[in-house]
Amino acid sequence: MSVTYKDAGVDIEAGDALVDRIKPLAKATHRPGVLGGLGGFGGLFALNDAGRWTDPVLVSGTDGVGTKLQLAFALDRHDTIGVDLVAMCVNDLLTCGAEPLFFLDYFATGRLSPAQGEAVVRGIAAGCRQAGCALLGGETAEMPGFYKPGHYDLAGFAVGVVERSALIDGRHVRPGDVIVGLPSSGLHSNGYSLARAVLPWEAEPALAETLLTPTRIYAEAVAALLAAGPVHALAHITGGGLAGNLPRVLPAGLGARIDGQAWTRPAIFERIAAEGPVDEAELRRAFNLGVGLVAVLPPAQVDMALKALQAKGEAPFVMGAITASPGVDWPL
Repeated sequence: MSVTYKDAGVDIEAGDALVDRIKPLAKATHRPGVLGGLGGFGGLFALNDAGRWTDPVLVSGTDGVGTKLQLAFALDRHDTIGVDLVAMCVNDLLTCGAEPLFFLDYFATGRLSPAQGEAVVRGIAAGCRQAGCALLGGETAEMPGFYKPGHYDLAGFAVGVVERSALIDGRHVRPGDVIVGLPSSGLHSNGYSLARAVLPWEAEPALAETLLTPTRIYAEAVAALLAAGPVHALAHITGGGLAGNLPRVLPAGLGARIDGQAWTRPAIFERIAAEGPVDEAELRRAFNLGVGLVAVLPPAQVDMALKALQAKGEAPFVMGAITASPGVDWPL
């Protein structure tokens, strides 16, 4: 008897079934500029059809969700992790002032489950709708023996566009500029190796659910900020925390002074600190500590920016200022 691909562990029919399940999910994310649908060898996007740019700059980013996947596996909950995947890519694009255009995903597993794959892509599609971008395509790989049963890995890739004259690159940042923060929803998608090591999440389903809270997508908030007036810099606060990410968008020689009392940390960070114990310096290096995105604004713009964000249901806070000294001054 001839050996088949399915005998070796790759089920082509299951892959086809998954494509059939996700086609309507992807179609629901389409926006002006998308040409065709899923199934071709490449996703097509016509920039001129999408609108209004005269000197467009494309901005790209790629990322994954790290060991947060372990929570999804443990809870057998796969409908939110895709939001994290989109957020980790799209939030990076936003820091350049870019409008997200389209997203692609890579989903790899040992044995393909169409139901599980559909749940993951449903989350990806939800994230794309939040970001205003199209799920333009992706790749599904079935790799027998490479992953534990029920496990998979995810990677994402996003492309956005910004008018060259509107590109945000930090060059206009000056000492005295004001730092405004936007709250995170928790850990987002960073620091999970440490969090899983110190928290009893396997014994507490409610705690595991809290840790699985999706990463916030800041597309609407950034659009409101940009519409309100000048923004000198934007930073997505991921691994490395404020001290590791804010300097990435500042000109050489400048730094920041942070007021740690300006916002209330989500309780999950205090629990990590207590359960470890994990000291403050390590918390700051591993986690966002409740700040998911920061904007650097000229002082005259702050009131208008706060009002614009509040009108979108945000809860922004003034959390510091730019200084003429390199580094992040955040007293312990």
